[in-house]
Amino acid sequence: MTLLSILGVLSSAIFSGTSLLYTTLGEVIDERAGIVNLGLEGVLLVSASTGFAVTSLTGNPYLGVLAAALAGGLMNMVFGYLVVTRNGNQLASGLALMFFGFGLSALIGKPYVSVKINSLSKFILPVIANLPLKYSSLFKFDLLIYLVIPVAIFVWWLLYRTRWGLGVRAVGENTDTAFASGRDPRRIRYQALFVGGMLAGLGAAHLSIVYTMNWAEGMTAGRGFIAVALVIFSKWHPLRAIVGALVFSGAVAFQLLLQASGVNISSNLLDTIPYILTLVVLIAWGGNRRHTAPAMLGRVYQGSE
Repeated sequence: MTLLSILGVLSSAIFSGTSLLYTTLGEVIDERAGIVNLGLEGVLLVSASTGFAVTSLTGNPYLGVLAAALAGGLMNMVFGYLVVTRNGNQLASGLALMFFGFGLSALIGKPYVSVKINSLSKFILPVIANLPLKYSSLFKFDLLIYLVIPVAIFVWWLLYRTRWGLGVRAVGENTDTAFASGRDPRRIRYQALFVGGMLAGLGAAHLSIVYTMNWAEGMTAGRGFIAVALVIFSKWHPLRAIVGALVFSGAVAFQLLLQASGVNISSNLLDTIPYILTLVVLIAWGGNRRHTAPAMLGRVYQGSE
């Protein structure tokens, strides 16, 4: 494999993994507050279709990104009503949200199938621009890509260096203790869900407005479930999520390179490489108890109103 091929895989991994990393960071915040959202797939689809529709209507992709982020936050508010206010089962409510998202996104996106839009502008950082064109052209990215690592660092700072983050983690570990210390577990869970939903919306916006530049039903192709798996892979830590997203997206890019190289292996089998890799990593790390899930993850809070 040549240097150009290696850099091509890396560039493709960064490009395709950005939407996944934003989504994973959002789910890290949700799960740190004790909420597991299996409806992420529906959240992503509604956000992607909303962002694409707004971009098409206004001609401004930045407004589309904002609309997608707000749509993600609002979808998580629907989920929050089910599991925080109504004390619904998180797994069942998440699946209901996913199917709701399938239908709503199809309704929103139907008029925009095959519609062309303006994407976010792409540019090369000055340091990379000094490289030969055949290398530097591989790393011409948009603003959402350049912001994703700073956002991951910001989420880490938010969770581990602020009072709000301490409250989120406290609620995720023991809601009764958090309540006794003067915190409102329900309010904190709603806040965490809204922030997490907006981050997922950013990931969906990158997928539809930048990565594919089109809308198609079911275009997320299981990314919501992969994000949930990557939260476990990252041990509920936002900085480790960077590695997880790169590993998965790198596997996707690698199998595409193998198909383009004409390897005599079924393309259907090659398509399974990223998912097999995810399963292998989860199995290998599953026995490591040094970093466990938040104690209240998936549990209903039955405290005082």
